[in-house]
Amino acid sequence: MSSEHTGVPAGTGVSLQGAQGKEAALSAADSFVQIVDVVKKFGETFAVKGVSLSVKKGELFALLGSSGCGKSTLLRMAAGLESITSGKILIDGEDLAAMPPYRRPVNMMFQSYALFPHMTVESNVAFGLKQEGVAKAELKDRVQAALELVQMGRFAKRKPHQLSGGQQQRVALARSLVKRPKLLLLDEPMSALDKQIRQRTQIELVNILDKVGVTCMMVTHDQEEAMTMASRLAVMSEGEIIQLGTPNEVYEFPNSRFSAEFIGSTNLFDGHVVEDEPDHVFVETTDLSVRLYVSHGITGPLGMPVTISVRPERIALTRKPPEGAFNWGHGVVTNVAYMGGYSLYHVKLDSGKIVIANVTSLALSEIDSPGWGDEVYVRWSASAGVVLTS
Repeated sequence: MSSEHTGVPAGTGVSLQGAQGKEAALSAADSFVQIVDVVKKFGETFAVKGVSLSVKKGELFALLGSSGCGKSTLLRMAAGLESITSGKILIDGEDLAAMPPYRRPVNMMFQSYALFPHMTVESNVAFGLKQEGVAKAELKDRVQAALELVQMGRFAKRKPHQLSGGQQQRVALARSLVKRPKLLLLDEPMSALDKQIRQRTQIELVNILDKVGVTCMMVTHDQEEAMTMASRLAVMSEGEIIQLGTPNEVYEFPNSRFSAEFIGSTNLFDGHVVEDEPDHVFVETTDLSVRLYVSHGITGPLGMPVTISVRPERIALTRKPPEGAFNWGHGVVTNVAYMGGYSLYHVKLDSGKIVIANVTSLALSEIDSPGWGDEVYVRWSASAGVVLTS
């Protein structure tokens, strides 16, 4: 994916780092971890295709993608568990290629936690320090400090089977942090937890990592997890980075259909450009009887095929026809799901297109809560859409 297709409207002030930047382009402030043109092949199959990115010191960076996209392979190469076919991975200026895994300033927390079942909590946390030959007095102090950091000090004498999933995760985190790594790698850190405690644990983990100040790279397939925890993220597909930016940038300004559909849900309208100016685009589509109007330009030729992405929370429902000649359609409610603070509406337009709208309870009360089979209108503002050219 070309880094010039950021999907960011002109004049927004948003700046995304190019996904395929070279080592020379990485500034000192942003290059504590540098992944430079990294390739990984298994036989003739590419698992990772020339990926370049940088991670800032103290940052929590997420690699997000579906199974088989190359994100875990990239993490395992940083840990030394997989060899690099070509390219470089550097931490604080040191090339990891010549370092065996046990000498790298890196620690990895696996999704299974990999705790030793026959050892107590404190013995699990102390294991790596004992292997390094750390003196007993220092070892005791560091283990105690790590357990207190994750609020597991009072469980020091317990075995892993006597702990909940969330408590086991904290022990695994303490074991990773006690060695004071320059880079902490998290492999699907929440996948073993029940949904009920996942959100609370996400915030707790971020707070702990922030307190320690460790640089962290996380792999996840869970969009919500990446959006909640990461300061920046990279969306991956088929071994390549599709988009890189803050959670807000990637969600609000997707650069492709893949990003728009992978991060959250969205409504996609296919059409072609009929007017393109620096501050707006008009698009004709067969999905609506009116034109689409987006308040940013794309510098593309007339007739160019494009897709407009509009998030469900940006779409409003009305009982009466909206004023204006753009960005609205008539349809019938085909499904309603009550989600607490909002309701999820499926509206089948006259063209047959299904539009999804997240409508708040307050907004619903103002239009007498439409139900199945009711005729409604969907509408959205010019600033709600993003033009996708790929």
